[in-house]
Amino acid sequence: MAIFAEMNSMGLPAHIIAEDTKMLQYHVATLIDNEIPGLPRAMQKSGRPLKSVKQRLKSKEGRIRGNLMGKRVDFSARAVITPDPNLSIDQVGVPRTIAQNLTFPEIVTPFNIDSMQELVRRGNNQYPGAKYIIRDNGDRIDLRFHPKPSDLHLQFGYKVERHIRDDDVIISTVNLPFTNVHDGTQISPCVHLSFNFSVTTPYNADFDGDEMNLHVPQSLEARAEITEIMMVPRNIISSQSNKPVMGIVQDSLMAVRRFTKRDVFLEKDTMMNLMMWIPDWDGKIIQPAILKPKPLWTGKQIFSMIIPGNVNMIRTHSTHPDDEDSGPYRHISPGDTKVLIEHGELISGILCKKTLGTSSGSLVHIVVVELGHEIARMFYGNIQTVINNWLLIEGHSIGIGDCIADNETYEEIQRVTKKAKQDVIEVIEKAHNDDLEPTPGNTLRQTFENQVNRILNDCRDKTGSSAQKSLSEFNNFKAMVVSGSKGSKINISQVIAVVGQQNVEGKRIPFGFRHRTLPHFIKDDYGPESRGFVENSYLAGLTPTEFYFHAMGGREGLIDTAVKTSETGYIQRRLIKAMEGLMVAYDGTIRNSNNQMIQLRYGEDGMDGAAVEFQNMPTIKPTNVAFEKKFHFDCASERRLRRHLQEDVVRDLCSSASALQDLETEYSQLQEDREILRRIIPSGNSKVALPVNLGRLIWNAQKTFHLTNRTPSDLHPLRVTEGVRELSKKLIIVHGEDHISKQAQFNATLLFNILLRSTLCTKRVAEEFSLVIGGF
Repeated sequence: MAIFAEMNSMGLPAHIIAEDTKMLQYHVATLIDNEIPGLPRAMQKSGRPLKSVKQRLKSKEGRIRGNLMGKRVDFSARAVITPDPNLSIDQVGVPRTIAQNLTFPEIVTPFNIDSMQELVRRGNNQYPGAKYIIRDNGDRIDLRFHPKPSDLHLQFGYKVERHIRDDDVIISTVNLPFTNVHDGTQISPCVHLSFNFSVTTPYNADFDGDEMNLHVPQSLEARAEITEIMMVPRNIISSQSNKPVMGIVQDSLMAVRRFTKRDVFLEKDTMMNLMMWIPDWDGKIIQPAILKPKPLWTGKQIFSMIIPGNVNMIRTHSTHPDDEDSGPYRHISPGDTKVLIEHGELISGILCKKTLGTSSGSLVHIVVVELGHEIARMFYGNIQTVINNWLLIEGHSIGIGDCIADNETYEEIQRVTKKAKQDVIEVIEKAHNDDLEPTPGNTLRQTFENQVNRILNDCRDKTGSSAQKSLSEFNNFKAMVVSGSKGSKINISQVIAVVGQQNVEGKRIPFGFRHRTLPHFIKDDYGPESRGFVENSYLAGLTPTEFYFHAMGGREGLIDTAVKTSETGYIQRRLIKAMEGLMVAYDGTIRNSNNQMIQLRYGEDGMDGAAVEFQNMPTIKPTNVAFEKKFHFDCASERRLRRHLQEDVVRDLCSSASALQDLETEYSQLQEDREILRRIIPSGNSKVALPVNLGRLIWNAQKTFHLTNRTPSDLHPLRVTEGVRELSKKLIIVHGEDHISKQAQFNATLLFNILLRSTLCTKRVAEEFSLVIGGF
């Protein structure tokens, strides 16, 4: 303003002052924002556009997102990752060169002064050693350039920045928005980071050149927080999907399936060798399954030694036939496809991905829920070390012979393919002759395409199933698919039988040139070959035109992946920005950063997503007759009561009018629960995510107390109804006596109370579960 006053006093013309005013305004504006539409960019002397305040702040590389919310950091490393099945799931192999460069500030105390002095004496050039000493006055001594580190004497309270060593706490991250969990270090002489196979699933990593980062926490508080919250074993179960995020994978999974087959026997030397890989083995050798002519142990026996605790589980193998459960052989499982584990003993069944994968209710899920994360960590490691060392002896490879079927199969494949092509020609002729009837809601062309697609897909499925049937039980390709470690049935059928129809945007290959897909075909050819049907297998090899169509189908997948990655990443960022302020406060409520209450309890019921499992609501589906038969406790038939209850219990029950009234009240409550459930879940889906798997709890009690329905129970029905009522009263989720708190408490516990009452009703406890006082 002083300049303008001076210009006025000098008597300069008004238009010059106005021009200078506009120029000043322009420079001030471009200093704040140099991308104003319609204005020329302000330039530096070099001709580069001026970086304004707005440009410095905004965008991913700006001051806020690039420098304040995300920074380059010290005490970090990056390297290519490789697999190491001998590492535990909470360990990462760190190269010695990195371990010598990264440090942790250890405070000198009376307990560690001697070991710290030794590290200082070794200096920076020997591993393990130290890089710096920080005196209590803040002075920093660099041991890299000190002529004689052994002359330095430590005092209590000094800090020694020592090299990281085995079992130090670190954070490992991958440069993708997936996960960020902790691993303990294991120093190795290699030049890459090593991880256990199982942790690649949550990281979404593989070993084709992926790189990962390490971060070393620099305080005991940070280490404690990482150990208690971010540790890999503590994150085995995801609260997103209530199931494990990591299972047994790759060669270990394939080997487990072979190891637990009925015909796998181990001689004494192999068995002893494998026992040495179980860290908590007590040194006792189990009784061999076969004694003569020489002692032989089964794979199931060895695997039973890996299973921790008294775990009980029923599961099925991936090849389990559906009709077997209701057939005459349901108790013996001819194909050994029914997995039964009792008291940590694998009684029957072949293990596969259904049992050892990431599905809800899998063996690893049960171990985490019932025995804790530390036992689960050891379980993951023990399976891999024992099974991998057996596979070293047994071996597994895939040769060209595994991809070749017998002559009869090839003849069948050719016959089915020929018939499919003939059927397509017939459909084309029908369309030409106007004999094709359009299906409801479709045009004539859509009907034609649907019929052709159906014929060609049937051809692929039929040839694929005949190819799979031709493969023997000992086929190594089939072994991987059946175990779930790699590949699928479609892969087998494409390798051996027919690759099948190639699609772009869900339709057959469209005409790209004038009325044809490629110049190699005649115009207006709607036959299978010209529209992308590949009748060769990968083994036979594709013709040039088939290869071209196959490349078109594959290219679409690549484009789709590239487009979706950025889209999903941005969606995730927006969701994070919308909800990152929300947190569970110490009083259990959900509040935002302004301390405003959003919810009384997380998810309305206060349940941790990692602690719930899908359980069946037994009351929602049965008809009225079936419901009464299953849940109504009828005291009229004393003879029937004596079959399930002891004599004194029956006498007391029949002579007490209040007891009979209590049982009727229980049945009325169950009927009311059923009506509420049917209103809440009109679809009739009986699976609900709830904590405490009651079915497994009851089964564990039956196995622990050796309960069967052959012996009468000493458990009085009144004790059951009172016990369930008392337990229900103790389930307090929302405290408070006001109307809102009471309603919130009722809503939070409604579903679990319904499950509790329907599972532990007197009729089921006495007749179905045969629980005694101790078991109840």
